[in-house]
Amino acid sequence: MSLGALSVEKTTMIKAKDFFTQDQQDIIVSAVKEAELNTSGEIRVFIEDNCAGDALDRAAFIFKELEIHKTKERNGVLFYLALSHRKFAILGDAGINSKVKKDFWDEIKHEMIRHFKAHDFTTGLSKGIIMAGDALKSHFPHQNDNVNELPDDIVFGK
Repeated sequence: MSLGALSVEKTTMIKAKDFFTQDQQDIIVSAVKEAELNTSGEIRVFIEDNCAGDALDRAAFIFKELEIHKTKERNGVLFYLALSHRKFAILGDAGINSKVKKDFWDEIKHEMIRHFKAHDFTTGLSKGIIMAGDALKSHFPHQNDNVNELPDDIVFGK
C-alpha cells in the first residue's frame, strides 16, 4: 500500500465525476482491462472529491465497500484518488502484498506522482494501473478458468 499527493489546482477544481473527460475515462478503463488481461488479479479505480482524513484509511474503507477483498486469490488492487484534498492511495490485498517486494507500491506511487506533477493525471493513473497489472501477471497469471470478478469501470464518489 502506498500514499501520495496529487498536484491539483484547488481554484480550478471540478467535481470528481467531471474531472476526466469521457475519452480520458476510456483510457483509464482500457488500462484496467489491459492490466487484467494476463492475470487473475483485479484492479479497481475510485475517485471522489474529498478525503478530510487519512487517504489510506479511506482507501481501506472503499476497498471493503467495493468488496475487493472478496477476490478468490485476495489479489485485488484499489487506486484511490481524492481530488479536492489532493490525495491518493494504492491499496493491494493480502495475496499480492505477500508476493511483491516491500517497496513495490512506492515505485508505482513515484511514477504516478511524476505525471501528476505535470498535470497529466490520465497517464499517471494509467501507468500505475499497468505497473500493478505487470506485478499481478507475474504472481497471479491468467488461468483458463479465470473470471473477471470485479467490474473494470471507474467508481466516482462524492
